[in-house]
Amino acid sequence: MNSAWNQQVRSDCEELLARFQQTDSVRFEIFCKTWREMKFGHIFFGTAGREKRAFSRLALDAAAIYFLPPFSFQIRTGGLYLLYSLYQCQRTSPPIRIRLALKDWEDVVTFQKEALGAQHLDAVFVLHQLLFHKAFHLTAMPTLLTFKGSKETTGPQQPRNFVAGACGPQELIDRDALEELSDVHRVYGELKLSVYSQAQLESLGVDLHRKNLPALVRGYVVAFHSWQQKMRQEESAEDRGAGGSSETTSSQAESSRRAQLLSSIKSKAYGQATEVCKSRRHRRVDLDTGEHSGPASPKVPRRRGKISLRARTKKNVCIVGRMSKEAATSTRIQRLTTLDAGPRAKREESAGQWT
Repeated sequence: MNSAWNQQVRSDCEELLARFQQTDSVRFEIFCKTWREMKFGHIFFGTAGREKRAFSRLALDAAAIYFLPPFSFQIRTGGLYLLYSLYQCQRTSPPIRIRLALKDWEDVVTFQKEALGAQHLDAVFVLHQLLFHKAFHLTAMPTLLTFKGSKETTGPQQPRNFVAGACGPQELIDRDALEELSDVHRVYGELKLSVYSQAQLESLGVDLHRKNLPALVRGYVVAFHSWQQKMRQEESAEDRGAGGSSETTSSQAESSRRAQLLSSIKSKAYGQATEVCKSRRHRRVDLDTGEHSGPASPKVPRRRGKISLRARTKKNVCIVGRMSKEAATSTRIQRLTTLDAGPRAKREESAGQWT
C-alpha cells in the first residue's frame, strides 16, 4: 500500500511543480494560485486512524526531495512552498515534522543565501517560518532504516526539465572575475614586454601575449550559454512531442538489459561464494569456479593417533655398542635378594646356629 501511495503522491507533486514551472516565477502568491486550482489541500482527505500519520510522513518525504539538489532554483523554491503548505494542511496532532538529513543542511543554507542575494524574499520568509515552528527534524539518514528491509536498486526517476543544467562557466566568469583577469593580463603583458627592447620585438616579429583575452573569454561563455539554452528548448520540445515517452521507455529497457548482461558476465567470471554460518565466517571460503564437470567427492580427513611412549623412546634414545643388544631383550627376574646385614646381625645368626 505504501508503494502505491508513494507513486501517486510523487505524480501529483510533479504535476503541481510542472504547472508552477510554466509560470516562470518564484513568488509564493503564484504558487498558492496553482495550489488552489489543483485543490491540492484535499490530499489528506479520506485518511483516518493510523493512516493519518503514515500518509503525512509519506507526503512530506516525497515533497522534501524537490527541495534539494540537483533540481533548479525554481523547482527547489516550489518544493519549499510545497513542504510549507503540506506541513500546514496536515490533519495530525502533533504535526509530523519534515525529515532532513544532516548532510543536506548545508544545501539548505546555500539555498537561503542564494535567495537572499537574489532578493527572493518570499522564499526566505517561508523558510524562516518553517524554522520558527521547528518543522525540520534533523536526522542521520534521509529515510528510516528498517531491519531486513527491502533494498531498492534504483532510485526514483527525476524529470529532466526539473534538473538544473550545468552552469559552471557562468558562475566562474562573472563581472568581478573578468575585471581581475584583465588586470592580471595587463601586468603579465607589461612583464613580457620588459624582457626585450622595442628593436628586438620588431626584429622578432612575434606577439608575446594574446591581446583582448578577457573579451575572448567572455565571448566563449556567452556562446556556451546560448547553445545551452537552445539545447534545453529542443529537449523540452521533444518531451512534449508524441515520441518522447516511447524513446524514454526504450532507453530504460536498453539500460536494464545491459545491466542484466553485465551482472551475468560478472557472475560467470567470479563465481558465487558459498554462504556459511556466523560461527565459521573466520574460516577460508573456497569459490566454485565450475572447472570440475562431475560432483566433487568430499575428502574425509584422516585422524592420526598419538605415538606410544615406547615408540617415542626408541626414536629419541640412541644406544650404541653391546648395550643395544641387551636393551633389545626383555629383562627377567631370576631370584630375590635381601639387603646386606651388618656385623651385629651376623653374630646373632651364628649364635643361634650353635644353640
